[in-house]
Amino acid sequence: MKVIFHNDFYQVYTHDPAAESGRLESIIKEISSIVTLIDAKPATETDIAAVHTPKHINYIKKQGLYDISALASGAAIQAATIALTEPSFALIRPPGHHASANSSWGFCFFNHMAIAIEKLKSQNKIKTAFILDFDLHYGDGNINILNSKEYVTILNPESHDRKNYLSDIQTTLSNCNADIIGVSAGFDNHIEDWGGLLTTQDYYLIGKMVRETANKNNSGCFGLLEGGYNHKVLGLNVKAFIMGLMLMDY
Repeated sequence: MKVIFHNDFYQVYTHDPAAESGRLESIIKEISSIVTLIDAKPATETDIAAVHTPKHINYIKKQGLYDISALASGAAIQAATIALTEPSFALIRPPGHHASANSSWGFCFFNHMAIAIEKLKSQNKIKTAFILDFDLHYGDGNINILNSKEYVTILNPESHDRKNYLSDIQTTLSNCNADIIGVSAGFDNHIEDWGGLLTTQDYYLIGKMVRETANKNNSGCFGLLEGGYNHKVLGLNVKAFIMGLMLMDY
């Protein structure tokens, strides 16, 4: 499976947990033997401006965070495009699901999922999209930008019961017939991370559910890295999700 990445994502660009040294290294260590790494290319400002206001883009530039954020957005576009023919994953940071059109918070600056989905839609490559956001934190940016668009459906599972959480995903996916499934893949709801709910195997099962749904619909699927802050388990969790997308034995 192709994973979009760039060595610039190793940069410690701020002092928040998403930018900590060693975070992406822990993932690369676990997945490098089962994936093909593809160099990320930055999104154009036109692509970003399709989602974000000029005021917000200028604000991110003044913060010195434009280049790394645009690179992550570009990787998301690449992953979404590849997903039209095969599953893919964008190993990126900063994350993006808390970024709205004219604001951002929660370690996010640009909304990579929205930029990627809108790019495909503008190119007439998709007619419908389904977004699964299994990050611990509610993806308000995804909702604020995409939820009002008739072609997008979004699920943020919110149950605090592990079995109900997984059942909610399974039930919703069983009714999904979108042209593409994009996953805001945050791993901070793991039992050894901030949320304390899901197991590593659960991430494999979620990835498998997504891929099987895509196969059933003859559609595409991809994931974008969002949260996940315990470096000891993060790589294992991302690997499990990717293995699920690949339908590998776990």
